Amino acid sequence: MANTLTTFDAVREIGLTLPNVVDGTTYGSPALKVLGRPVTCVPVNKSAEPNSAVFWVGRDRRAALIKKQPDIYYVTDHYEPHGAVLVRLSHIARDELRELLQLAIGFVAASRNSPAVSRSGRDAKQARRARALIAKSKTRRK
Repeated sequence: MANTLTTFDAVREIGLTLPNVVDGTTYGSPALKVLGRPVTCVPVNKSAEPNSAVFWVGRDRRAALIKKQPDIYYVTDHYEPHGAVLVRLSHIARDELRELLQLAIGFVAASRNSPAVSRSGRDAKQARRARALIAKSKTRRK
């Protein structure tokens, strides 16, 4: 594939072009975050295949992604309860990765049940703010 990615650095490069995304760490691993919440990171659990990334997308979306493209998307027992999907970076094209990042940003910003989002009132307020910022950036692109 001509447009495939091979490292998390490429994920970071694309992610940092999106609104409100910042560089950070999660469990000591490189990550991209929105309002302090991880959207994607390098997996720290050894069950993940080498050269993979974790994206928080929710259980339903994860199931759909895996069903549609099992060569790209997968999950291990460790990540199953977290609503996260693992991505084989060497198999995903740049345009697909950008769409996946946008999907994960929307999920993290909107979800109160995500492991990346706590249930405190402060976090709920930040989630509403993130949803508003994402909606605003979408209207600017039109």
